Amino acid sequence: MSPAKHPQRPGGRSARVRDAVYTAVGQLMGEGRPDRLTIPMVAQRAEVNPTSVYRRWGDIDTLLEEVSVAALTREGDEPPDTGSISGDLTQWAQIIVDDITRPQRTRYLRAMVSAREAVESCPCWEQRRGQAKDMLARGIERGEVAPTEHQVLDHVIAPLYHHVVFGLPTDRAYAERLVGDVLAMARPADKA
Repeated sequence: MSPAKHPQRPGGRSARVRDAVYTAVGQLMGEGRPDRLTIPMVAQRAEVNPTSVYRRWGDIDTLLEEVSVAALTREGDEPPDTGSISGDLTQWAQIIVDDITRPQRTRYLRAMVSAREAVESCPCWEQRRGQAKDMLARGIERGEVAPTEHQVLDHVIAPLYHHVVFGLPTDRAYAERLVGDVLAMARPADKA
């Protein structure tokens, strides 16, 4: 039986270590060569013992995933509730665009993608999935015809992140166009 993991306290030394490590990752990612980022490099920059970093995160991919969630989403970030699926998805996509097109977010996103050896899934993607699911469920409860959660992720969220990573034009109008496209995919259940 493995030992029980002690819950992390939100403040104190644990929070200071987390903040120092997050800052170090961001600095190192911005300086280039993110594909060679290691825990000892992060620990040295954060001025913490590498053992502390290994104990809390285990490996560099786990650390990068956690930092990416913190960098690319906001804790407690609630999806909009405008009263319609169209309004919710449009406002949500525009909030995401405004955030990920900020220069520091764009640099971080590109660096994070290039630093990962294997891209399996990203916790920030799972957070976006949960937000989409919530908005669509509200719309269905109101009697609206809704696209699927997968359609929203594949045809709104994925293109936004793809465009930012590859330096393609990405703005609020593009986000709104993607939402219009995905809403056109929604079909009444009896015609599916």
